[in-house]
Amino acid sequence: MGTSFKRYGFFAGSFLITLLLYVDRVCISTAKDAIGNDLSLSDTEMGWVLGAFALGYALFQVPGGALGDTYGVRKVMASIMILWSLFTSLTGAAWNYLSLLFFRFIFGAGEAGAFPNISRAAFSWVPLKERGIFQGINFSGSRLGAAFALPLVAYLIEAWGWRYIFYFFGLIGIIFAVIFYFVFRNKPEDHPALSDEEKQFIIQNRQQKTDPKKSKGIRIGTILSSSNVLLAMGQYIGSNFIFFFMLTWLFPYIKQKYQLNLIDTGFYAMLPLLAGAFGNWVSGYMVDIIYREGKWKLSRRIPAIIGFSFVIIGIISSLYMNTALGAVLCLSIAIFGADMTLSPSWSFCMDIGQENSGKVSGMMNMAGNLGAFTTALAFPYMQKWTGSDEPFFYLAAILAGIAIILWLFMNPNKKLIDD
Repeated sequence: MGTSFKRYGFFAGSFLITLLLYVDRVCISTAKDAIGNDLSLSDTEMGWVLGAFALGYALFQVPGGALGDTYGVRKVMASIMILWSLFTSLTGAAWNYLSLLFFRFIFGAGEAGAFPNISRAAFSWVPLKERGIFQGINFSGSRLGAAFALPLVAYLIEAWGWRYIFYFFGLIGIIFAVIFYFVFRNKPEDHPALSDEEKQFIIQNRQQKTDPKKSKGIRIGTILSSSNVLLAMGQYIGSNFIFFFMLTWLFPYIKQKYQLNLIDTGFYAMLPLLAGAFGNWVSGYMVDIIYREGKWKLSRRIPAIIGFSFVIIGIISSLYMNTALGAVLCLSIAIFGADMTLSPSWSFCMDIGQENSGKVSGMMNMAGNLGAFTTALAFPYMQKWTGSDEPFFYLAAILAGIAIILWLFMNPNKKLIDD
């Protein structure tokens, strides 16, 4: 039973897609100074540019997930990969502030459907007992992609100039989209590479819907009326608030505060993201181990609460560090913790959303990325208003504390069913 493991090709494919997602996403953080100088943009204007991505990403989460639920992940995912890759390239063609805002907003809208569609595909492809480690592997791709992109993009900016890095990664994304379309199938039952034995293993061990009539086409109003969904949305804001800082403002923040050069900053800034990848693996393993002990609710709750506790410890500790290395190591603890919350969060969405996992996870991710939009603006504006970096970090710690409380009330056993 389950002796064939070709389904792990789906794990690998989702890992590579999330790696690409974050390589494309983090380019602008590394290129922030070069873009700002070339287009004469202030830090607050760059905050709006970074926020434009997060806003587009947040607003199109639910539509992106709903499209995957309705039309199938294969067609939708290939289409949005082409869309975001096109606007990655167009970022390099920006000629002023407004064009850059527009390109980054559409880029964010394009990327928005990625994780909800992966979540929907995972419902069909991933046995319930492997759900935690799948999410850990999946999200670690995004962190590793961002981590290694930081020094690489810094080097390429010096070698090519900032515009060409966007053209280059946009082309790679289009190639990814074509490969995905020809290799992926919406359901393991339809994939010619899988044996009948493995197909049956997946079907028998994935979570099944109890009523076909009630499991499809669930209304947005029903989703938003669920306390489970609202709690998931609230806690995800706490996770994304600090992580999006790492993805956007950490690079320019440590570069300016500690007077580092471009490439050295890239190597420092990659450390929290590597810690995040490790946090995803640890959390994914914990989720599955606790679940196998028959403790479904605790398998989601314990890794998340531990993770948010690390967020608070790491953030507060970083404020007492006097060196770039000390601050970055403390922030690495925070990101290790923030990423520990991802596997239980997305597993939770699949638990309660089932066939509607795309919409449910999209709703959670929408809320989280409204938090990310706030981060993009809060950091430069709070710094400008208060003359200090510290209020921003205290706010991030408070949001993590609220998220711990919210997790105490979340129940993966309470399925989302339309009345």
